[in-house]
Formats: sequence, structure tokens, C-alpha cells
Amino acid sequence: MNGSVTNGAAKPNGVRHATNGTHARPKSRESADDTHRDAPAVANTSKRIPMHGRKESNPLAPPFIVSAPGKVIVFGEHAVVHGKAAIAAAISLRSYLLVTTLSKSKRTVSLKFTDIGLDHTWNIPDLPWKAFQHPTKKKKYYDMVTSLDPDLVEAMQAHIANVSPDAKPEARKIHIAAASSFLYLFLSLGSELSPPCIYAMRSAIPIAAGLGSSASISVCMSAALLIQCRALSGPHPDQISHEAEEQLERINRWAFVGEMLIHGTPSGVDNTVATHGRAVLFQRKDYSKPPAVKILREFPELPLLLVNTRQPKSTSAEVTKVAALRQRHPTVADGILDSIDAITRSVHEIISDETFDPQSEESITHLGELFSINHALLTALGVSHPKLERLRYLVDEAGVGWTKLTGAGGGGCAITLLRPTPSINHSTSSQLNGEAAHEPEDPMRLLEQKLLDEGFERYETTLGGDGVGVLYPAIVDDVEIHQEEFLTAEGRQGIEELVGAGRDGEAWKYWRP
Repeated sequence: MNGSVTNGAAKPNGVRHATNGTHARPKSRESADDTHRDAPAVANTSKRIPMHGRKESNPLAPPFIVSAPGKVIVFGEHAVVHGKAAIAAAISLRSYLLVTTLSKSKRTVSLKFTDIGLDHTWNIPDLPWKAFQHPTKKKKYYDMVTSLDPDLVEAMQAHIANVSPDAKPEARKIHIAAASSFLYLFLSLGSELSPPCIYAMRSAIPIAAGLGSSASISVCMSAALLIQCRALSGPHPDQISHEAEEQLERINRWAFVGEMLIHGTPSGVDNTVATHGRAVLFQRKDYSKPPAVKILREFPELPLLLVNTRQPKSTSAEVTKVAALRQRHPTVADGILDSIDAITRSVHEIISDETFDPQSEESITHLGELFSINHALLTALGVSHPKLERLRYLVDEAGVGWTKLTGAGGGGCAITLLRPTPSINHSTSSQLNGEAAHEPEDPMRLLEQKLLDEGFERYETTLGGDGVGVLYPAIVDDVEIHQEEFLTAEGRQGIEELVGAGRDGEAWKYWRP
């Protein structure tokens, strides 16, 4: 079916309905404001009779939520800049976009991105539809878009200029990037008949920490708009693999467009991981050509401790540092980069082997040792930092796992692959002698306290989970999620407790090829 929706059905299959009312499916952008002609309007099971020959009003589409994960580079940092392979994987820290349809009389579209302080509204009729809908400019939802149209970017500028005019320069820069990304996608995938909506965003992913927060948001926006224009089917458990793959790639293409508005020339890795989940093997030998990307669907879910050192970093500065080292000591530097590449290739072989068991202490230890070696090689390239080394010392002292920096280094974040939790035998000799038994100190709890004391920010998460997911309608445990409680949920924990899959995993649906 080429990924299109049979008979125009856009609602993800297998989702549950609210118990307190009947919800209509979202209509296509061509007919968003038309009345339903193929379904009777129902209220309290009684048939409604149109008055004075007027058309039935169009029931609002139910609120729905789209979610996408952040990412970490697991192996291959810096080597990937020099043509080697890298592995990036999804983490269970996610972004959530709640889409609420308004009465069609509103004719506005609003962004409420609470975590960055963005709150902006456009009048739909005032937007530059003429430019975006021009036959020479109009893109289809299934098109492969690999670059931005400068004329369309320019046509948006008057509508971006009044975003957050009173915000501080750094904050306003972030707001404009997010608003530009959304507006380009909205104008490309929507029309003047698009339903008025509020797009409310919350994220559990730290910003500017190298964890793919912007890509996660781009994937959420892309998926939501594609759902609204009826360009996606599913997700549902019985969806055939190639169809699910096609749907994901459609989301990924437009998410990449969104990323271009934010980063200019993104690699495409972050949005690919946020879309597909699990992990990807990425390599770019020739920067004049697209990178080679392989989705590693066999990548296991692994327990991970993610720690933000809160040490500001500069990716460009660290990349320049390695390039300078390579120029001064080409043989040595190339040897280090080749060794990092060998680790990445080795990991790919390990997890692709049928004998690999993520529950096995031996398998985890093998991966953990490669974590440590990779970090040592990155340190040899000069991209570590005293705070990263202090963190590694604390983790090693606690004996809970293997730690390496992730991303460019020079600060930023580190990841720790956690050891399998050992079973503790409390039947000690003291108990046998009738003496009072003492619970052994939990090394993880002690580590957490030390990290807190020294100003580190920790996240216990999972590596290699699902990609983009949909909660349609926005109902968890038979309770509809309202915009106000979504926007006011307190912090990462609050939003996860409100809408996260951990609360009602069966309600969330994912494309799983």
C-alpha cells in the first residue's frame, strides 16, 4: 500500500477510545474543516437531527501525543569525523508532543514549549501558503527532501521575526530555531484548511548536552504533522514489516528537514536514532555523499547510568583539537582512530551474534570492557576532562559498571554500562550466631549521593529502546490527559509519571519493523 492510508484512515490502529465520549478521527488537510459525511454524529446514543437544513458540525479530533527518544553515541566518537564507523543508540529519556485540536473558528496554530519558555501563536490564514503551495515549490509528504528551499525559508522570516521578542538573546535563538523548524514542516505538510491546534511540548532530555534533544523534538513534530495529514498508517502489532519501515522512513525524512532548520547541516544520525530507536551503525567516508546508515534492530536494551558533568563543552573545539593532534602525530593519531573503529566493528559483530545474551554477566562484561578501552583511547586523543575522569573514578570505586564519555568530550556527559545486579546472600555467619544482621550498603545509592554532593546530574535510563511512539487518543489508564496538567507536570519525573510508557505501556504504540 506504499505506506498510504487505506480509505484515508489516519488513526493509529489498536488504540483505545475514551470512555466518556466518542472521538472522531483526524481528517486530511484537504478536508479538515468539512463535515463528516460518512459517520453519524452521536450524543448519548441518540441520533442528532440537523436543524434548518444546516450541516452537522465537525467533531474535534481527540488530543494525541507523539514521543521520541534522545540518543547517545555509544562507540566511535571522533573517529567518525575521520571516516570511521560509530554506533549511536536510543535512550529512554524522551520528548512528548501533545496535539490538541481547537474549534475550527479559532484559525490559529500555537506552540507551547514549556521547558524552553516558548509560547507563540500564528493566524493560519496569514501564513505564506502561496509560496509553499506553489506548483514549483510544493513538496509531497512522500518526497525525499535533502535540502531546504531558500525561497521558502525567506518567505517564513516575517512570521518568525516576532517570536519571543522580549526574551534574552540566547533563549530567543533557541525559540526561533524551534519555531522555524515547526513552521517549515507545518507549511510543507499542511494547508490553509489545516485544523487549528495547540502543539504542547515537554521533554525529559537535557538540552545542549549532546543527547539529541532537538532531533527528538523534530521527530515528534514530523510524526504529529504526518498523522494529521493522513500520511501514516498504524502503528499496530500486526503491521507488516516493510510497511512499518516505510512509515518510519517517512517520519525520518521530514524530521531531518526540521533538523536542518535548527543545525544547518546535521549528520542525520540523531533524527534516525530518534525515529527508529534501538541503534544505528553510521559511517561517512566522503562528505560530498550521504552517509552509510544501518539500523541495528538487534541491539539489546541495556541498563545505563547517564551522568551530566554540567561542564560546558564545545564540540567544534574538541574536533579541532583532534585534527591538530592528527596533523602533528599522524601515525599515532591514526592508530588510535583505527583502534576506536575496531572497537565499534567488534561491538557490531558481538551484538549480531546469536549467542549474545544481554542477560549474561559474561556478555555485559565483554561490552563493558570495550567501554573502558574506548574511553582510554579518547583520553589519549585529549578530549577528556578532569570532571569526566573524576566521574569515572567514582563509578570505578563503587564497582557498579564501566564508564566512558559520550559525544565530543571536554565536559558534557558520560555513560556507564551497569553491571548485572548480584544476588546478595543475607545468611551471614553473624546471623547464624544469633547476632544482629546489617544490610550491606547499596553501592549504587552511595554513588548517587556522591554524584549529588559533587554537582553531577544523574539519569538512570535504558539504552537501545523503542523509537517514535504514538498515544492516540491521549488516554492513560482510562483517563484523558489534559493540556494544563501536561504543561504543569513538574520536571522530568512529573511528565514521565503522567504520560510515560512506564505508567501504561499497552496504550503506547510503536512502529516495529
